[in-house]
Amino acid sequence: MDEAATSASRLEAPRPLSRRQFEQIRRLAYQQFGLDLREGKEELVNARIGKLMRRYGFNRFEQYQQYLEADPSGEALIELIDALTTNVTSFLREPAHFDFLATELAPLWAKRDQVCIWSAACSSGEEPYTAAITLLEQWRGKPGPILSILATDISTRALATAARGIYPADRFQSFPPEWLSRYFLRGHGRWSGWYKVKPEVRRIIEFRRLNLIEPFNHPQPFTLIFCRNVMIYFDKPTQQQVVAKLAACLEPGGYLFVGHSESLAGKTAGLVYIQPAIYKKPVAGEQPVRRLRGIR
Repeated sequence: MDEAATSASRLEAPRPLSRRQFEQIRRLAYQQFGLDLREGKEELVNARIGKLMRRYGFNRFEQYQQYLEADPSGEALIELIDALTTNVTSFLREPAHFDFLATELAPLWAKRDQVCIWSAACSSGEEPYTAAITLLEQWRGKPGPILSILATDISTRALATAARGIYPADRFQSFPPEWLSRYFLRGHGRWSGWYKVKPEVRRIIEFRRLNLIEPFNHPQPFTLIFCRNVMIYFDKPTQQQVVAKLAACLEPGGYLFVGHSESLAGKTAGLVYIQPAIYKKPVAGEQPVRRLRGIR
């Protein structure tokens, strides 16, 4: 094919995925990420894959498939999962969690030596920064525990944004103005309308890539784990496996926060219900409020 024909070919709109091609993407997403692309997702997958194909000038699925298979870095696969999932986040998202953190947990932990938190699907970083600031605000002017936060995500692109800690003003719509001035630097000039996390907040958090469906362990148990709005992408067996692994990483008396559209299950997880989207790993001998009944 000559150069002119190649250019013309690249200008054609990507062809919709066949049923067989959709099943290929479905299997790949499940095997690599635990992502459950149920029946009825064909239109969404076509639109998202089509956008990726246009970005690289592909008009046939086979070209995109070859690109995926030829990428030794794995970044093409991560780009695919970014495209197939929705990363909607902001500061103080699902504020009931942060109210509970401020009013119930911060006083409970105030006399501890250390508090270790894991943001297990941190996306672009708003969640772990909000958790850090919520606790720093409660302990401000008082001797408090050493606070450390591990923030992980499958997406290297999201983690890069999180590590930079620079956000547009519209991410702070529910954020108290005094917190914004206390914990962020305001941008000027070409950065007007942007805010950067101050170093004293940034150094509390370690960002690291992690795929929740792969084996993982941590040398130290966590006081609190956030795993919000990620299990909705998994099927029930994968959800149960992930919940069990998260529960194993909690210290006795530790808490697990999930998304308000999610509910947990599996007696093997050993967790008890506290209030919507909040669960606790009981201390030995502690009477549970209610056992978990199912993931839906």
